[in-house]
Amino acid sequence: MKVKNNIILALDVMNGIEALDICEKLTPQLDTIKIGYPLALAGGLEIIQTLKENFGYKIICDFKVADIPATNEKICQETFNKGADGIICHGFVGSDSVGACKEVSEDYGCEIFLLTEMSHPGAKKFLQSNADEIAKMGVDMGIKNYVAPATRTNRLKDIREIVGDDAYIISPGVGKQGGEIKETLKYANSVIIGRSIYQSDDPRKALEDFIKKI
Repeated sequence: MKVKNNIILALDVMNGIEALDICEKLTPQLDTIKIGYPLALAGGLEIIQTLKENFGYKIICDFKVADIPATNEKICQETFNKGADGIICHGFVGSDSVGACKEVSEDYGCEIFLLTEMSHPGAKKFLQSNADEIAKMGVDMGIKNYVAPATRTNRLKDIREIVGDDAYIISPGVGKQGGEIKETLKYANSVIIGRSIYQSDDPRKALEDFIKKI
């Protein structure tokens, strides 16, 4: 998935009108948006098609899918039916559950992103100790896209070494969580930035400032 300026906006606002207003200001510099439960629950999955029709964005749904295979299959089907281009799934649930997401994504010609390790401090307790094995599982399954943290570039580097140079890594945690964009892009293909842009008094300038740092 090619991403303009190597930046994906995490649009975690709670209102569809606000989401459209922010996107209107940022469209020239962005072509990929990540939406999660906050916007999907507030605005419904129809917000996916609204964003695509108005701005032509590629949409990654950060639903961190983590259920039994049959339920994962249904979640992915509904998400792709609504127009999403990609979906993020957890890896700790094992290869059968991840495999269900992968199979549906292939049926729809869409992308699956395997979450190896999250960016917040609490991820160190349970996820970090298993992140390498999750990444290795993804490689064995033929998965090409991964999520790894910008907040711990040593871990991002480790995961890059496991998944290889041909894999595509998107990395959350730049900005409010403390990750640095230039350092992150040494190992990741694209960074995910949310609050530092959409909570800014001037979202366009905030985005342009990040672009200048690359």
